[in-house]
Amino acid sequence: MSTPPPLAGGAHGPDALQPLLAAALDALRTGASARGGPIPAGGPTAVAARVREAAGEVLPDRGEGDEAALRTLLHALAEGAADPADALCAAHLHCPPLALAVAADLAASALNPSMDSWDQAPAASEIETLVTRALAARAYGTGRGDALVTTGGTESNQLALLLARERTAAHGPVRLITGDNAHHSLARAAWLLGMPEPLTVPAPAGVLDPTALDETLTRLTGPPGTLLVAATAGTTDAGLIDPLDQIADLCARHGARLHVDAAYGGPLLFSDARKGLLRGLDRADTITFDLHKLGWQPVAAGLLLVRDPHDLTALGHHADYLNAGDDTEAGLPDLLGRSVRTTRRPDVLKIAVTLKALGREGIGALVDQVCAQAEEFAALIAAHPGFELHDRPVISTVLFRPTGADDDHIAYVRRELLGQGRAVLGRAKIDGRRWLKATLLNPHTRPGDLAELLKLVEGTTPR
Repeated sequence: MSTPPPLAGGAHGPDALQPLLAAALDALRTGASARGGPIPAGGPTAVAARVREAAGEVLPDRGEGDEAALRTLLHALAEGAADPADALCAAHLHCPPLALAVAADLAASALNPSMDSWDQAPAASEIETLVTRALAARAYGTGRGDALVTTGGTESNQLALLLARERTAAHGPVRLITGDNAHHSLARAAWLLGMPEPLTVPAPAGVLDPTALDETLTRLTGPPGTLLVAATAGTTDAGLIDPLDQIADLCARHGARLHVDAAYGGPLLFSDARKGLLRGLDRADTITFDLHKLGWQPVAAGLLLVRDPHDLTALGHHADYLNAGDDTEAGLPDLLGRSVRTTRRPDVLKIAVTLKALGREGIGALVDQVCAQAEEFAALIAAHPGFELHDRPVISTVLFRPTGADDDHIAYVRRELLGQGRAVLGRAKIDGRRWLKATLLNPHTRPGDLAELLKLVEGTTPR
């Protein structure tokens, strides 16, 4: 009988990982060098061909060995990656993770705790408790609130709707009201949960209109709490923030529950200079909060913050093999009610290490840095006669377009730069026009990089 491959955990796990990590890091290095830019050139067909050639037979009868397989596929992955650590990869809310957070994530993978019962994750469950309470306290005030770790904004938004539904289940169905600037996951969550179709309130300036919201809430009838307003702090297209305080006032007046999707803008709370942009956030019943956007964490690092911890009792669930009653009475923590998932990774570890290492001020400084970059980029665009700036950025998203260009030209420029592997820009449709979108999340970006980005766009013309 042959000896099984070594494991990552246990006393000898680090020794087994050492040579493999060296091989993995070398493959990441050679792959990035072969790519030579923010994204591989050639588009989907060329990338797929290179990957197929490198992968060869995916399930051979006889394996190639650990290091050979690792080097081959990691090189192919890195060569074919869209790398958010490249200053010219700026399309999406997709951040370059901190090396520190990635190292912590590696340890989490090696130890492989499963966050569905205490006997699978003794220390990780306590770390999760400490981190979730600390982040809830940052949003709601010391000693208030709680939080759940999620896979990101989509799961957090769905959980927020679920908690609202269960909170008022005895009084009738919950009706969701959103701005037409809201993230698509909210309407999808209402559909998945069997809730009535959401009502949409205009957002003519890119943010939810309080007057229109007031009129909508006045029209609707129903028991208190059966109306749920979802506001946004950091829209996907332009990074705008709804007037949270005014919206909270209206919710209080009409007896509506308030959820704020702050997946993008939530980390502004770490910045002394910018936390005022979120005034009124602490009045929300639930808050979506992502740290794999403006928090520099590897995916996934989402949270749902909850003002009233009692709301979480709706997630209580019993499975004797995970949270037997006598175990709970004996003092073993019950983790099953901390998620709608069963098996889940200890995603909280990388967050905990980052918070401990940088502190609130360190993370706030990174937030301020990328926001300042966005302001610099906007100023560069505004001063350039060849470009039109949509508006001054609120967070770190900048929308722009070549002066006089039509929508087809905007789409062409974006795809041409992608195909050449030279830059990754997003797109947004606002005010009936298409815009190029730069989402600046890389604190290492320099003014010269931003100037180069404009030069690339300016030099891209249809053939």
